Amino acid sequence: MSVDIEKTIGEMAQAARKAAKVVSVLGTDEKNEVLKRVAQRLLDQAGVIKEENEKDLAYARDKGLSDAMIDRLTVDDGVIESMAKGLRDVVALQDPVGKVTGMWLRPNGLQVGRVRVPLGVIAMIYEARPNATIDAAGLCLKAGNAVILRGGSEALHSNTALARIIQEALREMGIPEGAAQVVPVRDRAAVNALLVQEDSLDLVIPRGGEGLIRFVVEHSKIPVLKHFKGVCHVYVDADADLQMAEGIAYNAKVQRPGVCNAMETLLIHKAEAKAFLPKMAQRFGEAAVELRGCPETCRLVPEAKPATEQDWPAEYLDLILAVKVVSSLDEAIEHIAKYGSAHTEAIVTSDYSRARQFLREVDASVVLVNASTRFNDGGELGLGAEIGISTSKLHAYGPMGLEELTTTKFVVFGDGQIRT
Repeated sequence: MSVDIEKTIGEMAQAARKAAKVVSVLGTDEKNEVLKRVAQRLLDQAGVIKEENEKDLAYARDKGLSDAMIDRLTVDDGVIESMAKGLRDVVALQDPVGKVTGMWLRPNGLQVGRVRVPLGVIAMIYEARPNATIDAAGLCLKAGNAVILRGGSEALHSNTALARIIQEALREMGIPEGAAQVVPVRDRAAVNALLVQEDSLDLVIPRGGEGLIRFVVEHSKIPVLKHFKGVCHVYVDADADLQMAEGIAYNAKVQRPGVCNAMETLLIHKAEAKAFLPKMAQRFGEAAVELRGCPETCRLVPEAKPATEQDWPAEYLDLILAVKVVSSLDEAIEHIAKYGSAHTEAIVTSDYSRARQFLREVDASVVLVNASTRFNDGGELGLGAEIGISTSKLHAYGPMGLEELTTTKFVVFGDGQIRT
């Protein structure tokens, strides 16, 4: 590993730790003003951002990246306007820092409470569009944290330009620039260097493919909030509204098949399979979805390919769907427990007691009744924005919004009590 990279990352981590002390005690108005200024600067400096982005696009083309990846990387006026709007949306959200989550009186007269406080310094390692840089910085700063951002190597110029804009706004407000930094090198050694800064960093959030996330988990000396993959199921129960089920299943698979909350396996109760599967398969076929089914599925839908054991835990992120007919709700829950990834699970049912059983027994960060798995998203669930989805349970489970970027500490008020 290059000594220069180690030195650079070490200095960034120390600067972030110092800045975190300042950011943690900023008032809501001060934090909001920073975000407002960043939003305006994004619009004012759109030309510069696009010039830097063009360098990344040229690099991506030279590397032979796919058209889809180049599309994700492109920053145009619409993307810039969306980034600015996202920051203004975060400004409008309630500040979680300082919120009292409980207060009680002990028999000895001590008044005990819990209050929300920032996590400290967060490292975000991601493979995503450059707008993730602005989204993550805005959320972390609003929650009173400092943040170090390490985006994909193909977006280095764009992310560096965005970091300059953020730091200009910080300087104007008298806040240390270390509060929001972008790693300035492409070398993957920078990730390794970040993951050993346990004296300065409090949390690492990786966001990207399973390979990246597993690499971070295996090498980090710092707590990691993550989800490895999204093997999401929709279960169509006996006596379900089949028209509703068709709409939900279609949306969960087809609307955006390449995202972590897309359905990867469809489960159908045997009582509804004959009435539901052929029609559903026809609609999936019109959308070019390849079906891989259990023997009963293949009997009812001859064009389906036989599923193998490898299909049930697969995250396709594509127009491919595993389909299984089950004999009961219990069998559906058992299948999900065996093959699911604790990400998102949905049941379509008209029976209240079975809905309650599904909600109670299925272990996932979001469990839905009569709704698409695509709703596992911070914005869709009313959090306003999210920095990612956690399936690790400690300390957050599901979409991570502002509140999940804080923790709680105990505060105790006394009038001279001593312990005996």
